[in-house]
Amino acid sequence: MTLARSSLADTPLLKVSRPVSACSRCRTAKVKCDNKLPACTACERAGREKECTAANDQFARGKERSYVAALELRIEKLERRLAYARSTKASVALHGPEEPPPPDPNRKDSMAFIRAAIHRKAARTQENADINTLVSDFGYLAVNTTTRDFEPSESNMTFARLVLAASTNEPVPEPRTTALPAEPTARALVQHYETNILPLYPVFPAATLHALASDLYQDHPRPVRSSESWLFWMVLAIASAAQSRTRQDEHYANAVEFVGRALPHADRALKPGYVTQIQSLLLLTQYAMLDPAHFDSWHPIGFACRAVVDQGLHQDPPHAQEVDLETLDTRRRTFYCVYALDRAISMVHARSFSFYDAAVSVSLPSPAMAAVAPPPDASLPLFKLRQIQSDWYQALYQGDPIQPLPDAAGFIWQKYFDMWEWSERLPADLPPAIREMLDLELRYSYVYCVASSARGARLTSYGRLLIFEHVVSYVDRIYEVASQQPVHDGGGVGSVGSVGAFYTYHDALRVFFMGSQFIAALRDDADLILSGTPVAPPVTAPGNVSAPPLPMRLDRGGGDNLDRSLRCLDRVKMTLELYGQRWEDALSLMESFDVISAEVRAALESRRGVRDAVASGGAVGLGVPATGTGQWQQPGPGDV
Repeated sequence: MTLARSSLADTPLLKVSRPVSACSRCRTAKVKCDNKLPACTACERAGREKECTAANDQFARGKERSYVAALELRIEKLERRLAYARSTKASVALHGPEEPPPPDPNRKDSMAFIRAAIHRKAARTQENADINTLVSDFGYLAVNTTTRDFEPSESNMTFARLVLAASTNEPVPEPRTTALPAEPTARALVQHYETNILPLYPVFPAATLHALASDLYQDHPRPVRSSESWLFWMVLAIASAAQSRTRQDEHYANAVEFVGRALPHADRALKPGYVTQIQSLLLLTQYAMLDPAHFDSWHPIGFACRAVVDQGLHQDPPHAQEVDLETLDTRRRTFYCVYALDRAISMVHARSFSFYDAAVSVSLPSPAMAAVAPPPDASLPLFKLRQIQSDWYQALYQGDPIQPLPDAAGFIWQKYFDMWEWSERLPADLPPAIREMLDLELRYSYVYCVASSARGARLTSYGRLLIFEHVVSYVDRIYEVASQQPVHDGGGVGSVGSVGAFYTYHDALRVFFMGSQFIAALRDDADLILSGTPVAPPVTAPGNVSAPPLPMRLDRGGGDNLDRSLRCLDRVKMTLELYGQRWEDALSLMESFDVISAEVRAALESRRGVRDAVASGGAVGLGVPATGTGQWQQPGPGDV
């Protein structure tokens, strides 16, 4: 009995109880049609089963035979699509071309010919759409970045095309010329990259870059590999975009031109399974951070993280395996460059990291060998800060929000203290521009760590005062950075400017975040903050790090906290407006900030009107409470 039921379930008797319309052949012949499926009796007797409506999907428009028949044909179509998808997947796994399975020679029905014709006509135009659909949510895409399935010689679906389809926001225009830029221009751009970006992300030696430039500008240049061409053009693009100040200036136009020159080399530069693949992905990520109109940095850094894990760079080699120190340091530098960018990009977008710290077992590279530019090496301090940030970000923002940390306040103050201690140990001879950038990163981290989170402690008035002070200092200084204009050294387009370090569109996102936290602090505790009344730090449990002291006031504008608040709101808006000249999305951030700050701004302006009307006294300064207890020392954390 069980077998009979199973058989009926597999091949059900399909019968239409109430015919709506005859099949096309019966209707033409004007004979009675019993609408039996898959072919009616008249067609079956005439040997025309495959011409019956049920076999070739041709319903009379508006006269479908039945709802059941429509559903059955829908199932048939889906089954055909599923069979085709399975055959395509099998062909890719066997490194074969992406073609549909050959039709059975014994079958000559119309569907086989139609399918072949559709594939021939639509394969090329549909391929890009298929790739975009495939990577629409890269978080669910499992791609082994060391596989040979994406070799350019084997398939039109190369790994580079997959990366670019996921990362591209707007197509890059075709290059205007095929000639090399003037050698002084190229040298100046290489120098800018080496001075301001390579010390932070030393993914390749500076000597490699200089040797490559020298080879290209010889009278008889040697043949250059695709990965080297990608390196050269992307470095020029990054350095040029870093010096741009508006979307219409020559620096930005040159950057887009240089990227266009690099893209033809993408297939080989991003070839899976090699360290050059990771280097190339990092260069694409850095450029995307400077040009969000054309590329989204989230996807290339995700691919880079996957490549690092697939190639095993997230683990140091076993002790039994003998590896020379230079090779080991190269592995470690490559990993931590990916690690640092992944942490920075994930935090600024409030997204999860590509991999957890628990999966990582890589020592920091040695300072002596990590210094690819003139000492000191700025990458090691950055890597260490990213490790601290990663620790508290995973605990506060990536853990289960239903389960708060057992001692959230103690955890936050400990991480705050770790970052302060890191700042105290920064090398004294760091370049001023890089030191300024690291200090801005530190204040951003202070606010991010202390701010309200699902697993953090309840934000106290003292925590809001900390946020207030750090945001005011941060905004004053980032406004000055955004206002600076490059001062060229006479080397023409691309010459080294005075604005150093590596500032990107993500700094606009950080400004918006800091401004939002500032608004939240004032909305929740305006009376206390604006009064300037000293607040005692919260008492911590025995054995825990004490709460930090309020930082020393470093803003140069003066005035009481009311004046400082209004000036801070103005400068958040002005900074986003300046960044909006470079990145259009920053203007949207400015408009959003206008909306969320309108109520607080109106209240502050009303307070100032009342204050000015009743008194003309001086500003009331915000005192620094005497909290020299525990592990802290004056001056306050973050003061550089």
